[in-house]
Amino acid sequence: MKPNQKQASSVSGKKVLKNQTEKIRLAFLALLGSAIFAFGIFALSHSSYTKAQTITTAEERAQLEQQLKDLENQIDTYNGQIADYKKQGATLKGTIGQLDSKIAKLNLQIKAAQIALTQLNEQIGDTETRINIIQGNIESDRIALSQLLRNLRAAEDTSVLEVLLKSDNFSDFFGDVNNLTVLQDSLRGTIQDITDLKGQLEDQRNKLVTNRADLATAKLAQQAQKNETQTVKQQQSTLLQQTKGQEAQYQKLVSATKAQAAKIRDRLFELLGGGQMSFGQAYALAKVASDATGVRPAFLLAVLDRESALGQNVGRCSYHQSMNPLDKPVFLAITGSLGIDPEKQLVSCANADGQYGGAMGPAQFIPRTWQSYVSKIISVTGRSVASPWNNADAFVAAALYLRDAGAASNEKIAAAKYYCGPGGWTRYVCTQVYGQRVVDKAAQFESDIANSEL
Repeated sequence: MKPNQKQASSVSGKKVLKNQTEKIRLAFLALLGSAIFAFGIFALSHSSYTKAQTITTAEERAQLEQQLKDLENQIDTYNGQIADYKKQGATLKGTIGQLDSKIAKLNLQIKAAQIALTQLNEQIGDTETRINIIQGNIESDRIALSQLLRNLRAAEDTSVLEVLLKSDNFSDFFGDVNNLTVLQDSLRGTIQDITDLKGQLEDQRNKLVTNRADLATAKLAQQAQKNETQTVKQQQSTLLQQTKGQEAQYQKLVSATKAQAAKIRDRLFELLGGGQMSFGQAYALAKVASDATGVRPAFLLAVLDRESALGQNVGRCSYHQSMNPLDKPVFLAITGSLGIDPEKQLVSCANADGQYGGAMGPAQFIPRTWQSYVSKIISVTGRSVASPWNNADAFVAAALYLRDAGAASNEKIAAAKYYCGPGGWTRYVCTQVYGQRVVDKAAQFESDIANSEL
């Protein structure tokens, strides 16, 4: 080939390469623009949706929350009345008044539970909508990103040296390299946006799982309150039939009841994490823990009583399937130090929505939480080791946790923290279901302890 032909061919080749490079660059920018535009539309629509939801439901939610506060205040009033009747001593009028207050309180609790159910249903619907929006936009961005990556790989097949040798001048070369760098930076930004969306999706799913669990618990609590209302009404009716409205008859009945009080000592006490013992044995352990921590025995017993957890079956599972991966090495360390085979030692099961289980022993401590209390438990018991499967250690651990959770100033909140953890205890189901149930159960145990002379 002649020199002038070679020169013409070289110029032509450079033009073709430059045109191809420009087309690829423009395609990159177009795809990148589409991805950014899609993400921008998502952000805008998500923001608009959130704003619309806030506007349409804010007033209704505020009304429901105010109704709940009003009901809770009324419930506290009835709790005060019940306490006052107890202080007045055993009289027919006082007992009837106490039963009336209990019925009124339970009816208010049923109303409050219904409002909570309404709120939880709304939260579940809202969360499901948000999940669908985020999932849809993640899929759209994933498609755009895949196309962007394919084109980027094609462009990167051309080495920097080739681009330099085939560029007309250095400004073209640096322009091509700069455009590729900008595209790579934008690509990293888009990947980060998708990563952030995935994080939002996981957060929303976790909220959905929590809301569904709360809804199921609230429904159980409402049914339990309805059953309890019927029981109290029956007690009231029976009392009136037996006494015929006469104080003398009532006092005879009280004497007969006290004669049966000793049987309370032998009544079975079912522990939160499984197992049972006599009420007298449970009280003895609670008294030791109380002396060391200041947490009253009746309250500690109520927290550790399975009934306070609405009879929920904690399950018996292997740590492999149910435990948070972060807790597994701690669990293995605990079992190893105690000479226990971890493959045979069962823990609580994960729930139906996949939330982790892994709680250990009668007090249902998660491994990391238990480990943080070991030295404190040993200082109380005087033993060289502390085992979550030892009843005495479990009672002390629970009392220490409740003390740290503020049981001295507010037992209901302390119970809520015990069941739901320090990060989630403010939810309605934690304070007004678990927490209130423990407080009510503690009042019953306090009466049992006094009557049975434990």
